[in-house]
Amino acid sequence: MTEVHIRPLQRREFDKVWPIFHAIISAGETYSYSPDTTKEQGASIWFAEEKTPYIAELDTGEAVGTFYLRDNQLGLGDHIANGGFMVAPHHAGKGYGTKMAECMITEAKRAGYTGMQFNFIVEGNDRSLNIWKKLGFEIVGTVPDAMRHSKRGLVPVHIMYKRLVD
Repeated sequence: MTEVHIRPLQRREFDKVWPIFHAIISAGETYSYSPDTTKEQGASIWFAEEKTPYIAELDTGEAVGTFYLRDNQLGLGDHIANGGFMVAPHHAGKGYGTKMAECMITEAKRAGYTGMQFNFIVEGNDRSLNIWKKLGFEIVGTVPDAMRHSKRGLVPVHIMYKRLVD
């Protein structure tokens, strides 16, 4: 695997991750964002005030993925992290997703979160499910028919959780 570098993403750099964002969203298989989300809307989503976005890139500067961290809930739920996570489809299966996931957990711990929760992992998104399970996350709930999958119709989504402190 080629070395991947992960760092905070600046809004002016959204063009670097837009092809990834667009490919993932337009497929309509793993995120609930509208498949026709525009670049401007995508930037507003990824750079919403409550989010801290990151980029994973190769030595060449090519973006292979992106993720963001945020509080899962406001106020009394802000000790639990939440995030969004995307790997460029043509780089899937190369280990970059796992590296990003490990970084996401490290950054969440560094920020003082005591746990991490994903609210919307689409059933059938096996790459994502396998990464999170391998890193100690558990499915703590399933919501039936929560996603209008572009190919499979209504599908369940899983809620996953991992405690980050001993």
